Amino acid sequence: MAAPGFSSRFKAAGYLLGFALGGFFDGILLHQILQWHHLLAGLQGEGWQDLRVQILADGLFHALMYAVAVIGLVLLWRARADLGGEPADRLLFANVLLGFGFWHVADGVLSHWVTGIHRVKMDSPHALMWDLIWFFAFGLIPLAVGWWVRRSVTMAGMSHGRWAGILLAGAVLGGGVVSVLPAPGLTQSVVYFRPGTTAEQVFAAAAAVDARIVWVDRSGELWVFDFAHASRAKALYRHGALFVGNSLLPAGCISWSRAS
Repeated sequence: MAAPGFSSRFKAAGYLLGFALGGFFDGILLHQILQWHHLLAGLQGEGWQDLRVQILADGLFHALMYAVAVIGLVLLWRARADLGGEPADRLLFANVLLGFGFWHVADGVLSHWVTGIHRVKMDSPHALMWDLIWFFAFGLIPLAVGWWVRRSVTMAGMSHGRWAGILLAGAVLGGGVVSVLPAPGLTQSVVYFRPGTTAEQVFAAAAAVDARIVWVDRSGELWVFDFAHASRAKALYRHGALFVGNSLLPAGCISWSRAS
């Protein structure tokens, strides 16, 4: 149930923004910070375990979440008059929770159990346990809380709906930015060098920043460095690097587009 007078755009904006935040939360925490899985980590066969494929898939996933978030923000902007309604903040919050919970329920059912493209914790002997913990903690519980808030949405007056919209937009945009940043404290980074960079130049760059080379793709442009001092990673930009990070789309897409 929902308070009357709110447009379908306003309601859909909350669902879509919650869905995008669920995707950002999953990608940032599980793909990058904890590194428990990549989007396609469960797929076997020739080519699927290629690091470039995994990075590219994660990047495309984040790009899709960006697109969902942008649609949600556009709908919220077009329905901004509803933010002055009563009680708009509770309805928006409820719909965001419902979208967030729905993302994790859908991800659990489709990705973990139906298609098996990944599990929450790939290397755990108790993968089903972790799947169920995630399913309940970030799927069913947010859905239940969102449903409860929607039931009580007519109880309280609303005077801060515009601020709720602004804060939500900031959370989505901030989550998107964080999703493409390297996780702090990690010693390994993906490095993409400009076309034409020779192996000798790459080795010289690694020596200059006290890094060990642990992997290179077949194009010779995408490398993985293990740094003795993670703070020196950014210095590679002075040695021909176009991208230094552990997160995804820029290096993955650029190198993939050039692979032979």
